[in-house]
Amino acid sequence: MIVGAALLVGYGIVFGIVRRVNEWFYVGRVRTEFPVPPGDMGWPLLGNMPSFFKAFKSQPDSFIYGLHCRYGRSGMYRTHLFGSPSIIVCTPETCRKVLTNDEQFKVGYPASTITLAGKRSFHGISDAEHKRLRRLIMSPITGHDALSTYVGLIEEIAVKSLDELVANSMDAPVELLKEMRKFAFAVITNIFVGSDVDSVDLGLVENLYTHLLRGMKSQPINLPGFAFHKALKARNKLTNMLQAVLDRKRISSRKTRKDMMELLMEVKDEEGRQLEDEDIIDLLLLFLLAGHESSAIGTLWTLIYLTQNPLLFNTAKVIDEMLRRTSISFANFRQAKVDVNINGYTIPKGWKVLVWNRGVHMDPETYINPQEFDPSRWDNFKGKAGSFLPFGLGSRLCPGSELAKLEIIIFLHHFLLNYRMERINEECPLTYLPLPRPSDNCLARIIRVA
Repeated sequence: MIVGAALLVGYGIVFGIVRRVNEWFYVGRVRTEFPVPPGDMGWPLLGNMPSFFKAFKSQPDSFIYGLHCRYGRSGMYRTHLFGSPSIIVCTPETCRKVLTNDEQFKVGYPASTITLAGKRSFHGISDAEHKRLRRLIMSPITGHDALSTYVGLIEEIAVKSLDELVANSMDAPVELLKEMRKFAFAVITNIFVGSDVDSVDLGLVENLYTHLLRGMKSQPINLPGFAFHKALKARNKLTNMLQAVLDRKRISSRKTRKDMMELLMEVKDEEGRQLEDEDIIDLLLLFLLAGHESSAIGTLWTLIYLTQNPLLFNTAKVIDEMLRRTSISFANFRQAKVDVNINGYTIPKGWKVLVWNRGVHMDPETYINPQEFDPSRWDNFKGKAGSFLPFGLGSRLCPGSELAKLEIIIFLHHFLLNYRMERINEECPLTYLPLPRPSDNCLARIIRVA
């Protein structure tokens, strides 16, 4: 017992010393007028990733609630996540200040995300280049005329997908998330590559995107057996496939409706410059990833919430409430270009800033009973700027947000009119990384109704 007690005391001393040294290394050396926000930097190298992973296995909101309890509701906390010293911001006011301040903050995604998204994607380019690219591509992607031309295509794919779901689930339950990914991926690939979709092995592409997604926020270790290594190989294969499609389009001439890739090939800026192949491919890689995954997850959770709450079938704002309750992306990543003062605290130059969307959406001071799925909360809701962040805010607002919502609306319309869902394991646990989902991928039967 004496030896055990001595070991326990020794462990406590070493634990305290190591964490204090790590705290000094990052915080003690900061020399600014205002203090760094409250919090702790965790372990050397690991930071607070162990507690982050522990929380996101089952209770993701416990991570931010724990900070509230230990350090008060300052809305800003220092931490060390994803390999970098970071500041978490999680109130509408602080989130708005960060996301709309392009002068002092730049995109700050983890190194793995920047590499896998590509040098010419929105994640990897300068603010000036981002503005140029966004100005060129917004009309083909989210313009009213463009969206209206996609309605018929999405409806056709939605009805076909639902009929296949009914047929497939007669013999055995289906994993609905996988089926929603197939639906969303069929939509996004048809929109982006048009008639050339027949030359693409969609099953292979979807599998490659699964590896790409898993590597996006992993440690950037390019060795066999690591998620990043698999993701990098998947990216290379996807790049080659898209380049082949691009090459075919350059030598063909069609007068029918143009797909997204062809529209991107034609756009020019004020000086007559067109997008390079690398621009187009990196943009499409990211749009295909974000487009099919977020739409699939969003459609799935809307079906789950409405099946659990059938009295809400005729309620408006269902999709906004799903986006708030689900928080498909738990945070937006930024990085301080200079020392920044917000609310009496310093965000040191070079530190990452994690705009914690989930912390805002699940804050009882912003949304009453945030755990409840309640579309009626939006009837007279007057939220502060920064209180609703499913697609970000400011100049980096997700350009595909309207297309994603259009897909969900159309699928939901046909489902509610003609089908119902019977879940097999309604009480199965949830998993939250890389995205929130039932651990069984929502095993269910889809049944046609009169």
